[in-house]
Amino acid sequence: MTTRDGGRLARRVLGPMAVQAALLVLLGVLIVHPPFGLWDAREPAVTAWLAAHRGTVLTTWSGWLSAAAFTPAVVAVTALAVLVLLAVSRLRRWREAVFLAGAVTAQAVLFVTAAALVGRPRPDVVRLDGALPTSSYPSGHVGAATALYGGLGVLVLLLVRGRWRYAVCALLWLLPPLVAVSRLYRGMHHPSDVLAGLVNGAAALWVMHRAVLADRSPGAAPAEAGLPRLVERAVDGTVDRVVLLVNPVVARAAVVSEVRAVLAARGIAVASTVETAAEDAGRSAATDALAAGATLLVVCGGDGTVTACAGALAGTAATLAVVPCGTGNLLARNLGLPAAPGPALAAALDGAPRRLDLAEATGDGMDGSVVTAMAGMGLDAAVMAATGRRLKQRLGWPAYAVGAARHLRDRPVRLTVRLDGAAPFERRVRMAVVGNVGSLQGGMRLLPDAEPDDGVLDLVLLHPRGAAGWLAAVAALLTGRGRGRTGRGPDGPFEHFRARSVDLVADRACPRELDGDPVPEGRGLRLGVRPGVLTVLAPAAPTAAPPTTAPATTDTEDRQEGAAA
Repeated sequence: MTTRDGGRLARRVLGPMAVQAALLVLLGVLIVHPPFGLWDAREPAVTAWLAAHRGTVLTTWSGWLSAAAFTPAVVAVTALAVLVLLAVSRLRRWREAVFLAGAVTAQAVLFVTAAALVGRPRPDVVRLDGALPTSSYPSGHVGAATALYGGLGVLVLLLVRGRWRYAVCALLWLLPPLVAVSRLYRGMHHPSDVLAGLVNGAAALWVMHRAVLADRSPGAAPAEAGLPRLVERAVDGTVDRVVLLVNPVVARAAVVSEVRAVLAARGIAVASTVETAAEDAGRSAATDALAAGATLLVVCGGDGTVTACAGALAGTAATLAVVPCGTGNLLARNLGLPAAPGPALAAALDGAPRRLDLAEATGDGMDGSVVTAMAGMGLDAAVMAATGRRLKQRLGWPAYAVGAARHLRDRPVRLTVRLDGAAPFERRVRMAVVGNVGSLQGGMRLLPDAEPDDGVLDLVLLHPRGAAGWLAAVAALLTGRGRGRTGRGPDGPFEHFRARSVDLVADRACPRELDGDPVPEGRGLRLGVRPGVLTVLAPAAPTAAPPTTAPATTDTEDRQEGAAA
C-alpha cells in the first residue's frame, strides 16, 4: 500500500465512521431516555421470558455461540484470516485483508464509544456471562460477529470459485443473528441492543467495502498481474488508433478520467473521445470511428451501448474493449471482467483478443439487431420493461427483483419453437431466453452450457408448475443443479436446447427484450448465430469446444420430446 493509497483510504473511512458514531449514539440516547415517554417496547418482558425458559441444551449452544464472538476469538480469527490472505497472495490481497481487519476494528471503536456515552444498564435478570465492564448498548459481541463472519462471507463470494461458495457464505452470514439470539437468551442485552450491534457491524462492513473493495469482483485476479499485451502490440505499430466511446448517462466524468489513467499507464494514447447521443446507443459513433481508422474501440457504457458498438464492429478488423458502466453488464461479467470500470479495462488490456459470436435478431414489428448476451420473450422482458432507470441506478441489478415481483402472476404464453429448421414443437411457458452467454448477475448460470465463442445459441424455456415449480426453478439457479435431466425436461421447471438458429412464435403479443433493452411487444422472435465475427479484449478464457457442425439440442431425447409435442 502506498502513502497515496493510505490517504485515500483514511478519507473514505473516517468521515462515514464519524457519521455512524453520531447516529449510533443518538439512537442509544433516544432508546434509553425516550422523549415524552414515546418509547415503550416492553423489552424487559422479552428478556424475562427467555430467562424463564432456559434449558440445558439451549444454554450450552448459546454458550458456544457467545464464545465465538468473545474478544479473544474474534481477534484470533481475524488475525489468522489476514495472515492467510497476505501469505497466500504474497501481499497482493492487502485490500481484502484491510477490509476485514478494518471492519472488525471500526465496529469495535464505535461500540466502545457508544457504550461509554449511552451507558445503558443490562437487563435485570440472571446473566449467564456474569458482569462485563461495558454497558448493554450496543451489543459488542453481535457487532464483532457481524463484522468478522459477515466479512468472511463477503470474501468467500469475492475470492472463491464454485457454487458451493454460496452455501459457505450463507452459513457465515447466519452466525451473527444466532449470536444475537444467544446474547438475548443469556440475559446480556435488550432486543434493541443486539439490533444496534447488527447495524453497527453491517455499517462497518459497508464503509470498508466501499473504501477498499469497490473495484473488486468475484474471482478477479489482481490487476497488476500479467504483462500488458496491448502495449506490446502498440510497440510494433499494430494498434495505432484508439477511440474512447462514452455513454454520458452511465459513465460519469470520474469514470472517464479513471479509464484515461488506465490507458495512459500502459502507454496507450487516445486519438479521440466521442459520446453517444440520446437517439443512438452508439452504433453511429462507432461506425464513424471505424471510418476514421480506429483499430481499438474502448466502450464505456452498459449492455445497450456495448451491443450497438458490437454491431458496428462485427466482421471488421477492429477490436472492442468493454468498460462496464451499466446495471447488468452481462457480456463483461461472462468474459470474466471485474465489475468496476478501471479494473475491468486493466484486465482487458492485460488479456488477449478473443473472437466472439453474435446473434442476429429479427421479429414482427422490430428492425434487425445484433445480440451479444441474451434475448427473450415473456417474463424476463416484462421485468426489463418494468424496472426504471432511477431504481436501477439506486439499487443496481437487484432492482430487477422489484420488477419480477410485479409479473410473477402474468399469464403463460403458448410458444411454438423451431430449432435449425426442424419440426416445430409447442410449450406453455412463462419465458423463453436465447443466450450467447450463460451467466446472470450474481454468478447464476441460466444457460449452463453457453459460451460466447462456441458457434451455437442456447435456449431455455421456463415453465414452472405452481409454487413448488417456482421453488425448484430458484433452487436450480442458485445451486447450479439444473444441468442434469432431473427438472430439465417438459415436466420440470426448465428445458434447455442448443441450435444455430432459434424461431419462437407466441400465441399472442408479449414483451420482448434484446440484451436487456425492451423492444415493441410482438408474437415472434428469431435469432441466428454469427460465429466469431467480433474481436474483444478479455482475460484468458478456458479452452472452448470446437463449433458445433450440426443442429444440436441438449441430447437426442430432447429432440424426440419436442417432435412428439
